[in-house]
Formats: sequence, structure tokens, C-alpha cells
Amino acid sequence: MAPGKQTVLSEALNRLWIQFLPQMEERVRALESAGAALAAGTLTVDQRSEAHAAAHKLAGVLGTFDLTRGTILAREAEILYATEPETDAETAARLTSIAAQLRVIVASRR
Repeated sequence: MAPGKQTVLSEALNRLWIQFLPQMEERVRALESAGAALAAGTLTVDQRSEAHAAAHKLAGVLGTFDLTRGTILAREAEILYATEPETDAETAARLTSIAAQLRVIVASRR
């Protein structure tokens, strides 16, 4: 790609990032909330469903912005929330860790 076109593309992606950042942050919050609820043993079906959808959407959008690590983490969360996750401490800790890592990834792209 020609240097001028690369700059235009990069600027367009930056504008899109800014536009959709609030939605991405909300999705990360949904994952954080679901992880905390799972750890407390209070995760509802609706929270699980919301977390699954948030993880799915984050996986796609983070890939668009070349945040491959974020995509991988979000896909892992998506898989874990696809069925009712085990309420064991290990699964809860993993989902909490994924949400925290996604928070850092999203914040670092600004």
C-alpha cells in the first residue's frame, strides 16, 4: 500500500476506535462483572449470556484494530461463557484475569 493510503487508513481506524471505544469499554465491564459474579457463585443466565455476547463482539472488533492478543483472550472468554462455566475457583480466576487483560489492551490502544 502506498504511504499516503496507509496514513489515510490509519487515521480512519483511529477515528473508528474513538467512536467505538465506549462500547468496547462497556463490553469489558460486562466481562469484569460476570467474572466477579462467577467467583461469588451468583452468575445469572442473563449475565452469562451478556458476557458471551460481549466476548464475541470484542473478539471481532479487537482483531479489526490489529489487537491479536485481545482477540485471542476474548475468544477464550467466549468459549468459556458459551456453556455454563464451572463455578470452580480456577475458571473464575481465569475469566477475571482475561477481563483485566482486556481492560489493559483496550486502554493501551488509545
